[in-house]
Amino acid sequence: MMTNKAVCLLVSLLISSFPAQFALAQMKTEAPPVVAGAKPVTLESIKIHAGSVEGNLEGNAAERDVLVFLPPSYAKERARRYPVVYALHGYSIGAEQWSHEIHVPQTIEGAFAGAAREMIVVLPDSKTLHNGSMYSGSITTGDFESFISHDVVEYVDAHYRTIPERRSRGLAGHSMGGYGATRIGMKHADVFGSLYIMSPCCLSPRSVGPGNAEMSKALEEVKSPADSAKLPFFARAQLAAAAAWSPNPKNPPLFLDLPTQAGEAQADVLARWAANAPLAFIHQYIGNIRRYDAIAIDVGDQDGLRTDTAKLHDVLEAYGIKNTFEVYPGDHTNKLADRFQNHVLPFFGANLCFKAGCR
Repeated sequence: MMTNKAVCLLVSLLISSFPAQFALAQMKTEAPPVVAGAKPVTLESIKIHAGSVEGNLEGNAAERDVLVFLPPSYAKERARRYPVVYALHGYSIGAEQWSHEIHVPQTIEGAFAGAAREMIVVLPDSKTLHNGSMYSGSITTGDFESFISHDVVEYVDAHYRTIPERRSRGLAGHSMGGYGATRIGMKHADVFGSLYIMSPCCLSPRSVGPGNAEMSKALEEVKSPADSAKLPFFARAQLAAAAAWSPNPKNPPLFLDLPTQAGEAQADVLARWAANAPLAFIHQYIGNIRRYDAIAIDVGDQDGLRTDTAKLHDVLEAYGIKNTFEVYPGDHTNKLADRFQNHVLPFFGANLCFKAGCR
């Protein structure tokens, strides 16, 4: 059994797994220069019914917003089929805000005018009651891991001229979306063929100081969605994590278990949180990861997530899994649009399969 001191230390580790840079997900980012002569893409704002999310205890909508960007040639070349990139947003924002962070459609058009081959780009919305699904499966939030890996992919393949094969699908994400790309990528190599992981959060617990007693008290006092909406950023992020990683259908009104209760650390809850850290479970999925045609990881040199991101790269290197890892000049968000245009989309343009039969 864990000692109370050990449990308290684990509390501080897990609560601190949302670094300060995580809060920057709502900040404006720099847009790269407009590329002269770039051809326009077509945006379709659609809704996809998510059977995986239906019936969740939080009441998160099963009809999910999704942004689909069709390449310039899509309308004219009616017999042509395209690979698809699915790009996952971070915590506290949805697909619409994510589109502004990465400055689409401008950056997609710029990429296609430069080094990237044309593909379909899809931005699904996974925002929840507490501002983020963690791209995990939970009776409380709904199964957002399956929403991405099954519901969205199935719909897009059925309604657009895609190449419906794993090697023609790419998965990317930033921050919480980077966590999602890591988690879903490890578990669903049968769906996706290439991964681009950007500044992933929540890979492993980290210690930056003692647990926050004031935050713990505020969380225990939440009794309604209105109470949750009043919480500061980090406290609300803890509710999102609890809803995703420690759901409890017998604990209304929020249907989740917190890592502390009445000031006491809850070892069983903390164990469930730790089990959702990719750096803890990656070793179970090495066979899956080896299936990927290409994996890229990047992070800013001023990003507090740099250390854990490097650890992810180190694990892949230890297993001899080919991947590219870049630490670029920047913080958590300021270079996102440039990265998306000049690195992410060209990466998929070089590594996805652009013809049928690439299984």
